Amino acid sequence: MAHTHQLDVTQIPPKLKHPTIFQHFDELKEGDSFSILNDHDPKPLYYQLLAERGDTFTWEYKQQGPQWWEVEIGKKKLHEPLTVGAIAASDQRKAQVFLKLGIDFCCHGRKTLDEACRDAGLQVEEVNKALAEAERLPEDRLHRFQEWELDFLCDYIVNVHHKYVSEAAPMLRELSEKVAQRHGASHPELLRIAQHVAALASEMLSHQIKEERILFPFIKEMVKCARENKPFQHPPFGTIENPVNMMMMDHDETAKLMKAIHDASGGYQVPEDGCESYRLLYQKLDEFENDLYQHIHLENNILFPKSIEMEKQKDVVAG
Repeated sequence: MAHTHQLDVTQIPPKLKHPTIFQHFDELKEGDSFSILNDHDPKPLYYQLLAERGDTFTWEYKQQGPQWWEVEIGKKKLHEPLTVGAIAASDQRKAQVFLKLGIDFCCHGRKTLDEACRDAGLQVEEVNKALAEAERLPEDRLHRFQEWELDFLCDYIVNVHHKYVSEAAPMLRELSEKVAQRHGASHPELLRIAQHVAALASEMLSHQIKEERILFPFIKEMVKCARENKPFQHPPFGTIENPVNMMMMDHDETAKLMKAIHDASGGYQVPEDGCESYRLLYQKLDEFENDLYQHIHLENNILFPKSIEMEKQKDVVAG
């Protein structure tokens, strides 16, 4: 977003302040911004902008008293193509289409559909056709994650996905070691898979602890304060974007390990001489992969972006 100029509101006659600011906003190009400097909190302006211009602007405090308040106001890009992460977040049926076609909407959810199709070697026309067909399928009204309150979404992730990982990861580590010991001589890829599973289990279990002890409690407290119209303390980690960026880097590493397991197993294809434990391992790894991508999707494409946006508006909502 290109910052164009600063407007010193204190130099404008009172009756002309808001009309002048609106004029400057209307003259902005999409994606550009300007800042206003005032001697008191311009929060009423936020509500007036919201009422008269709708969800077309961004609002970010740069300075908050006691003598000066500076706010950067930007005009959103309303005609940008949707990212695959946003498409998946808006409709779970379309997320299933991406999963089926091998389009990564989790760790690479910021790519446009054209970019994601090109990377996956798919024709965008065919993918659009599949997405349109998905809209005719019954909608899962119980899991409209995009509409959920963020504190509830945190609890859902912990009680469903984190619980699943806590139970499945140790089992997969033990099972992969067992199968590798028995079949590793004739199928050496199992040795690599066992190593990757051990690294994946360790990474995810430590990752979940960080989320449950640091990030999620802050998100829930932020929601609580906004709901009760109360101010809240700034976290010791500064802005929420700092731990979010760390969690997303963890997600990238986790996804790489999962892909290495998927590729080494040939997409979980059990060889003819595979025993029941071999089949069980690949079945459980397939289940784990599906859960993982849904887990990352909920955080990367819904929980994290909405939490960042809430933090940016925290002084408006909770003040």
